[in-house]
Amino acid sequence: MKHVPVLLNEVIENLNLKNDSRVVDCTLGDAGHSEKILDGITDGKLLGIDVDVEAVLRAKQYLYNFEDKAIFVRDNFANLKSIVEEKDFKPNAILIDLGWSTPQFKERGRGFSFEGDEPLDMRFDEGNVDLQTASELLNNLSEKELEKIFREFAEEKFSQAIAKKIVEKRSGNVLKTTSELVEIVLSVYREKLKTEKEIPWTRGKHPATKVFQALRIAVNKELEVLKTVLPDAIEVLESGGRLVVISFHSLEDRIVKHFFQNINNKEGIMITKKPITASSDELKQNPSARSAKLRVFQKL
Repeated sequence: MKHVPVLLNEVIENLNLKNDSRVVDCTLGDAGHSEKILDGITDGKLLGIDVDVEAVLRAKQYLYNFEDKAIFVRDNFANLKSIVEEKDFKPNAILIDLGWSTPQFKERGRGFSFEGDEPLDMRFDEGNVDLQTASELLNNLSEKELEKIFREFAEEKFSQAIAKKIVEKRSGNVLKTTSELVEIVLSVYREKLKTEKEIPWTRGKHPATKVFQALRIAVNKELEVLKTVLPDAIEVLESGGRLVVISFHSLEDRIVKHFFQNINNKEGIMITKKPITASSDELKQNPSARSAKLRVFQKL
């Protein structure tokens, strides 16, 4: 299965590509955006970054025909500045797509999805011993700390009850798998909604959606990474270059919006006053694009 990139045409248009553009794709994934970018830069180059080793291997396969026009780096895009310095790569366009591909969530076996039964890992870079796994967070953090993660990172309405239930369950048993966490969340929802339904869906979403999102953000320190990379991206961009960012939830979008607003008319111009969202045609083909928001900044 190959992931379908969101807002593909909008990304290409707003990167403002030229034949000789030098582009950084900070979140390579399945190379859907990168492939289209390379199609449009006949004499240019692309530097693709991804922290997931399997994503880099897949991208190399998908971009095989582009030969030496693409440079691949397995690293966290938080290290963008040192990466471009090491590769002597001076970009005039940078893309940061904060979404994660379907294969990365469903084919890695790391506990990203609440479907099935997998170890509660959730690290994008599973070899990074400096990051605590989701299981470690669930079993070691206090009830108050867990509640804060669920509330702040996902606006989970039953965050307090879920945190309390987790602490109760772990007292006699270490939480290790996604199915254990899912059952805890479902039991809270059944109790709060006074229902006996096996899965009490709310507004078309599985009750565990937000808890899994919050844990993934906490494990990978996603918001900290985003706050680090934005100023570095502007710094390494060539004059007149563009930074395009796609976010998928309000926390990310708020960080990007405020950053662009704070540097607007100082370090460049905010091209998008309001975020660009998916067209109705794209939503019919790819419903996962419904929450995607694209913002663009052009450096002076």
